[in-house]
Amino acid sequence: MESRKRLPARFFQSEAGRLPVREWLLSLEPEDRKAIGDDIRTAEFGWPVGMPLCRPIRNHQGLWEIRTNLSGSRIGRVFFCAHAGNMVLLHGFVKKTQKTPAKELALAEKRMRGLR
Repeated sequence: MESRKRLPARFFQSEAGRLPVREWLLSLEPEDRKAIGDDIRTAEFGWPVGMPLCRPIRNHQGLWEIRTNLSGSRIGRVFFCAHAGNMVLLHGFVKKTQKTPAKELALAEKRMRGLR
């Protein structure tokens, strides 16, 4: 692995100045936060990274997900896009069903469209 980031991560910032993915990460248990952070770091340094860590979201141009297995058979997801040489972390959630909920995708897409 290279010593420099190929696609540095940055948090999406809302117009109100909030960092929703950062806030979500801080709400998680420390071991979950570490696991997700490690996977984000792997993507930053190893980009482009494929499955099982990272994949594009089908039918959602430019939207990707980082997939993290958490304790208790839970699955963490962080949606991101590449923008201005950065990995912009748009939305994070713990997946409760096999299929990704449409509202989670819609929120990530809305944030992606709002990037300047």
